[in-house]
Amino acid sequence: MKRSEINALIHSAAACYRAHEWALPPKPRWDVTDFGLGDWRRFGLILVNLAEEPEYCEKLMYARKGMTTPAHTHRKKKEDIICRWGQLAVRVWSGHPESGAKEDLVIPVNHEPVALKSGTVIELSAGSRVTLVPNVYHEFYPLSAECIIGEVSTANDDLNDNFFVNPDIGRYPGIEEDEPAFLPLVSDKK
Repeated sequence: MKRSEINALIHSAAACYRAHEWALPPKPRWDVTDFGLGDWRRFGLILVNLAEEPEYCEKLMYARKGMTTPAHTHRKKKEDIICRWGQLAVRVWSGHPESGAKEDLVIPVNHEPVALKSGTVIELSAGSRVTLVPNVYHEFYPLSAECIIGEVSTANDDLNDNFFVNPDIGRYPGIEEDEPAFLPLVSDKK
């Protein structure tokens, strides 16, 4: 990704947060990714780490229509994905999506267990949430022009507990420094 694109996406996310009255903490830790695929318009996400504790974490994320967080799972992390503003689609699978896993799932949606077929898309409106346990594959993307997405989870380990279906995915983007950074990213400190 170009640093100019990263800077513009941070400004867009910050403007969306302000417009919908989501205040960020002092010195938030920003993360912008194209998942190493070089096409942030199709595969991208803007994140702000709100809490990073040994037992739990919280993120506030932003995506535009067309941007997908690609299919992946976690072996340890349990998480709630919450539509904070806009409309969000979350697709879930009982096993690796390419394995043809067809086992039904029971996924809590707004704290109520819902029986679903593997590959089902759950549509969340603002305020709605889905709870994902380890080994449930999932991807998500906005249905609205923009979307604010929350995540509350057990401890987060981006380097060792993200298992993407696409083996070409890298968690952090390569960055072409075409202008100065507006602010440092989580990945700039790695």
